[in-house]
Amino acid sequence: MRVGVITKEWPPHIYGGAGVHVQYLVESLRSEIDVAVHCFGEARTDAKNYELSTELSVLNPAFQTIMTDMDIARNLNGVDLVHSHTWYANLAGHLAKQMYGIPHVITAHSLEPDRPWKAEQLGGGYQISSWIERISYESADAIIAVSQGMKRDILRAYPSLNPSKIFPILNGIDTKKYTPMFNENVLTERGISGRYALFVGRITRQKGLAHLLRAWKIANPDIGLVIAAGSPDEPGIGQEISALIKELQTNRSDIWWFEKMLPQPELIALLSHADFFICPSIYEPLGIVNLEAMACETAVLASDVGGIPEVVIDHETGELVHYPSALDRDATSRDDEFEAALASKIRHFSQHPEVLEKYGKAGRKRAIAEFSWQTIASQTITLYSDLISQSKRKNIRE
Repeated sequence: MRVGVITKEWPPHIYGGAGVHVQYLVESLRSEIDVAVHCFGEARTDAKNYELSTELSVLNPAFQTIMTDMDIARNLNGVDLVHSHTWYANLAGHLAKQMYGIPHVITAHSLEPDRPWKAEQLGGGYQISSWIERISYESADAIIAVSQGMKRDILRAYPSLNPSKIFPILNGIDTKKYTPMFNENVLTERGISGRYALFVGRITRQKGLAHLLRAWKIANPDIGLVIAAGSPDEPGIGQEISALIKELQTNRSDIWWFEKMLPQPELIALLSHADFFICPSIYEPLGIVNLEAMACETAVLASDVGGIPEVVIDHETGELVHYPSALDRDATSRDDEFEAALASKIRHFSQHPEVLEKYGKAGRKRAIAEFSWQTIASQTITLYSDLISQSKRKNIRE
């Protein structure tokens, strides 16, 4: 079996959960089957890369994606199946399916209809990204949903899809790499002192960082906040986050912001030393970063959106804060309510370290028991085999 995996992100350039997912999934798959990775960007030793010329790099990102995907698709002849991740890669998989008659599997890490703020990043290109995702999903042979919540979201966004071709296969975590590691040198080198909570994520509307920063101001807890966040989707959100952080830093000396992506050993150390991890997302199909925190034996405070409740068990491995749906409140009152509730939980967490220790231990046990990459790879290979067999039987009949 030879599978072509298509992804925008590939080491060393990974900036989100989808990239982390692809990295570890491929690592586990390669122990069992032949996997060829096709990725965007500069040359890699373990993947075929596709990099646009300088004159084309000035195009709208959606146009850049189409041109890159067309280049990838022409190199997918000879594989038994293609597996694409995120809308950036979906078109390449869709074209390969049409051109070579091979099955196309999509892993749904997010959905364009559920991320209207992407228009701030892509402009008119958001209509193109939405179109690419829709035609790819509607013709795909199978769609892997990273949570049951994500499956429900897919069927709501694309009601014409047959539910039988959507397969929930959860995200995973490498609990041998992500394990408690207490390295005081990392804290010293980063200038961090005292107790702190941690946020890790891209600067984008869906991650809810602005809500966290406003809630932190309301709570004014007696512990610090470490923010590992960069790669803003567009200038507006970047400026907003910068202003909110600077406002907090004006009155406090224990707010630390690191804009560049942290090396994995440093991230693990920061997760391990943190009193608790905060995930205030307003949209999150699963939230692999919560698994990373749990594996490091750190309690999680998270919103209750998407697939998060399938990872963070309320009052067992952490606690959840309700994010009201658009049907519940208008935008302003919804945000105010969420930030007030988040502030209350922040105060509670900061005052009860004994509860956080209990949540942390339970979280690591759950990560080990329920989210093994080996299990996820095995489920994925079974799906591949079934689709390839169906495709071969279909070709024989034709």
